Parts: sequence; structure tokens; C-alpha cells
Amino acid sequence: MERAMLGRVGICCTLFAVALQVCQASVMVKVTPEVEVIKGETVKLPCSYTTSAPASPIVVQWFIEVAGARKQIAYNSSHGFGVDAGTGMTERLTMGKDLSLTISPVMVEDDRTYFCQVTAGPLGFSDNKTQVKVFFPPEKPVVTGNNQAISVSDAEIFSEVAKCISRNGFPQPRIIWFKDATPLPEVKDQKEKTYMIPSVVKEASGLYTMTSTLFMHPVKADAKSVFHCTVEYSMPNKQIKQESSDEFSLSLLYPTENVFFQLKNQGPVKEGDDVLMKCETDGNPQPEFEFFKEEKELRGLKGMLEVKNVSRKDAGIYKCEAMDFDALDGVVELIKTLNLSVHYLDPVAVTPEGPLFAAKGNTVELQCRTKSSDEFTLKWKKDSKVLSQSGGLTIESVTLAHSGVYLCVGAVPSVPGLQKQASVTLTVTGKPEIDASVNGFVEKEGGMVTLNCSALGHPAPQFTWKPSGKESVTVVGNKVISTITLEASAVVLKDGVICEANNSLGKDMKRFQVSIKSDPDKASDPNAVNRGNPVFKTAEKQQGGSSAVVIAVVVCVLLLLLMVALLFFLSKKGKLSCGEKDKDVASADMKSIVVMSSEKGNEEASLLNKPHAEQVSCQRPSLAWWS
Repeated sequence: MERAMLGRVGICCTLFAVALQVCQASVMVKVTPEVEVIKGETVKLPCSYTTSAPASPIVVQWFIEVAGARKQIAYNSSHGFGVDAGTGMTERLTMGKDLSLTISPVMVEDDRTYFCQVTAGPLGFSDNKTQVKVFFPPEKPVVTGNNQAISVSDAEIFSEVAKCISRNGFPQPRIIWFKDATPLPEVKDQKEKTYMIPSVVKEASGLYTMTSTLFMHPVKADAKSVFHCTVEYSMPNKQIKQESSDEFSLSLLYPTENVFFQLKNQGPVKEGDDVLMKCETDGNPQPEFEFFKEEKELRGLKGMLEVKNVSRKDAGIYKCEAMDFDALDGVVELIKTLNLSVHYLDPVAVTPEGPLFAAKGNTVELQCRTKSSDEFTLKWKKDSKVLSQSGGLTIESVTLAHSGVYLCVGAVPSVPGLQKQASVTLTVTGKPEIDASVNGFVEKEGGMVTLNCSALGHPAPQFTWKPSGKESVTVVGNKVISTITLEASAVVLKDGVICEANNSLGKDMKRFQVSIKSDPDKASDPNAVNRGNPVFKTAEKQQGGSSAVVIAVVVCVLLLLLMVALLFFLSKKGKLSCGEKDKDVASADMKSIVVMSSEKGNEEASLLNKPHAEQVSCQRPSLAWWS
């Protein structure tokens, strides 16, 4: 009995130990909980596992959930890798040796939960899930139906303002309306003044097309507002992005309340201007307009009245009449007037009228007058120089230089561009006056030189050159200029050239000096101005010849001293003996004549003498060259 009890206890313990071992055995599966991918790209779902004890065989399976039940799509077992057929993903699935599942390309329907399950024989099985999230940006939203005219007269009617459509996005995006860059609250209650009706369509591709219709009861102020819509959508890494439509304005119809009649010209209007007047209302559409001046009907076009080349007679009261048959009170006659002012300045009149002639020394008086609609100024000018700030100009003791054109300018300072002018020509008669002379220079004697002689005078002066050359005459203002080109001969260099201008009233003369240009390197030499004189050139030659003679004399003296020293040295050595009969020869005077001459022959020769030596050689042949 006891032995049987012990046997049963042993069996129970064994079974308990086996059960405990089985309970402790396990399989752990590791995956990435969430994977984000753009539609059309490739996604890889990793899967790995661990076991509490060695086990065999190992089977790895990938599942999706269809209609509440799991459906295998890929597997790995001792028989190899495999992808299940008939899942709709077969052609896009790959299972790697690392047990990962690759989907390429990703479709919208791949946005779901995937299960990786590992079965390890007696150790049992385990699984884990990965959520794949697919994204795709929608197309830019397009607004339609916004070109229709909307009436604001009936406050009880709500109008469809526009539709905003954004196609092919995933996951489902949303549409936001904006008015003047401010988002409109998303309202679906059709009792509100502004509301939206959204709609969504899931395309065959699985992408979403969003539509939002904006309804509102617009008011007159909405005609100046700018609208647009924006699609807001999600992208990986929790990004929220937006894409906006083009902006648009509403075409609203509303009655006229006021008329505006304006002058479009900038600044005051003056005679000769083209004038543009515009008539418009604060209603839409614009009504027909009629224009009048002193009950005379004028022809305008679409609210614009143009008057070309206006004159003072065009000034006055202009009237614009607008006929709006859509006004709230029926036919309303709306009228506006405009007072057009035309500024003018009469032509300037000069007295006495030109051309004027006055003798040199006389007094000339000029006057100019005009009339204007405003305060004006009068100025006398000559060669851009203002001579008088009034309408009168007096010139006393006129000279030849006073000849020319005098301009009287009238202007209205308060009206830019309103200016008129008149001119008169004054000619002063008198004998010629040469006003300037410029000496000439040449490189060398015989070169060509050009001289200009400018003279005033009336009648126009005639010119005579001494000596003559090639001459041309030009007139600049009230000056006559004679230009001559001639050879710079010795006579021209010595006496110069004379220009004589004469007319019936007298003459004037001017002498032009012609010189040879100085050497720029000798500009600092105080005697440089005399280099062209033949006397100074001769002196320079004489001085140069005298210097050469002095150098020759010094060289001869040095040679003579050297020879004497040599003879004296040889006599001391006893190499020379001389009898009494030869002493006269040795003591002969040795002379050298140096002649200094010039072109005038005014320099004499000088003699250099040497005293007798005590002992000289008797060998005369050695001194033969000296004699």
C-alpha cells in the first residue's frame, strides 16, 4: 500500500517537473513597431527572434489580417523560403535570409498591420506586429466656379462662392478656406452666414480626392477681398504640410450709391495739354455715363472724357450723369460736376522788334511784355546769362562784344512747364577789334606754323596777312576768325607775322611772334633762351676748342718731365759719359710749342723750357726723335 502510494507520488513529481520545464521554455519575436513610407517607394520590415533553449525545426511566417482573420503572405521553414500566391502582394514581396519582409513598390493598400510569427517546435510559438503607414502628397488644389457674378441685393439667399478640389492624397487630407490671408472657421451649419460642405472620394487607386464648397452671403465690401484654399496633409516623421491654390476675387453685383468724377492729370492743367476726366460709381457693373459742358453734350467712352490740346476757352464746369437701373429705389439719377481750370501765358512781345543795329558807344533799351492767368516772371538772357529780372533791359555804351541774340523768357512759377519766350538780334557797328593773339612755335627753321587771328566788328572784317600763306575764314557767333598756315622762314622768325583786320569803319593790326621750340632738357638752364642765337653757338664752339688745347698742353708737360727723370736716372747709374765737346749738345734747350687757336685766331702759342742737366748722354741717336 505504502509502496503504491510512493510510486504515484513519484509519477506526479515527474509529470510536474516536465510541465515546469515546458512552461519555462519560450520564443521571443522582435520587430519594428511602426514603419513610414511614401507610395511607390520600397519598405523593409525586419524580424528577429530568440529562444530560451535550442529548438528545431524553426518556422517563420508573415501574416496580414483580412476580414478579421490572419492570412499568410510569406514563410521560411526547413524546406526553404516562399511567398504565398493569391494575396494581391505576391509580385511585390520578398523574404530575406534575415527573415525580413520587403515590399516594392509600396501601394496604398499596403497601409495595414503585418505579423511576424516564429514557431520553435516543442518550445511553442510567438509573434509581434508591425504597422506600415503609407503617405502620398495630394495635388495642388484648384478653385472652380469662382468666375460667376453674385448679387448682394438679396440678404436671404446664400450663394455658392467657389469649389476647392485637391486630388490623389493619402492619408485623407483636409481643405481650409482663406479670406484675405485669414483662415475661415470650418462651419457646416447652413444657417450661418458662411459655411462649407466637404466631400471625399476614394479613387480606384486608393488615394483620396477632397472637395470643399464655400457658401456665403457676400456683402459689398467682399468685392475687395482676396480668397484662396489650402490643402493640409500628413507626411512621414509627423510632418504637416500645406499646398495653396491660386488667389481669386469675387465678382459681385451691387447697386450704385455714389458717383465719382475726377481729373486724371497730375498737376495744374496748362494750355496745350491733353486732359483726361474719369467718371465712375461705387456700383457694379458700371452704368452708362453722359457728359456735358454748359448744357452741351460731349462724347465720352466707358466713363472717360478726353479733351486734347486744351485752351483757356475749355475751362469751366463739366458734368457727369450716371443712369443706374439696378438701384434699390428704382431708376436713380446720379450727377457729379468738375471745375476745370486751364492756366495760360500769352506770347511774349519784344520792343523794339529786331534786328537792331547800334553804333559802338550808343545806349540800347529793350522791353518785353506778356499776360497770364497767374503771376508770372520776365527775364532777359544772353548766352544763358541772366541780364535782367524784369521786362526791361538797358545796355549803355555798347561795345562790339554786346552783339548777339537777346532772349526774353516769360514763365509761370506755379505751373511747371508753362513758359514762352521771344528773341531780338542786336548788331553793334564799329571798326574791327582783334581780341586775342597766340604766338606760334616750330621745331626748326623752315617748319610750318599755323596762326589764328580773331576779330570783332561790323561790317564783317576782311583780313590781310604779312607775309601771306594758306588762309581760311570761319565765323563763330559775332567773331570772325582767320586761320593762316605758312613757312617759318628766317624772316618770319626774326620779324614775326602781321594780321590786319579792316572794314569800312577802320582797321586793327596785331603782330604774331614765331619762335623755335626750346629743348625741354635744357629748360632749367638760365642761358637756354639764347641757344638759338648764332653768336652764342659760336662762343660755345670756341670754348670747346680752348678746352681741348689745354688738355693737350698738360699731356705734353707730363711726358717731358718723364723723359728728364729717365735721363737723370741713367746718368746716375754711370751708363752715360759725355766729353766736353758734347756738353753743348746735351745742354741744348729743348722747347715745345703749344698753339691755341680759335675761329678769330685770338689765342697765342706758349713755350715750355727745361734747364741743362749736369750729365747727359753722348749717344745722340737715342735723342734724335726729340728734335
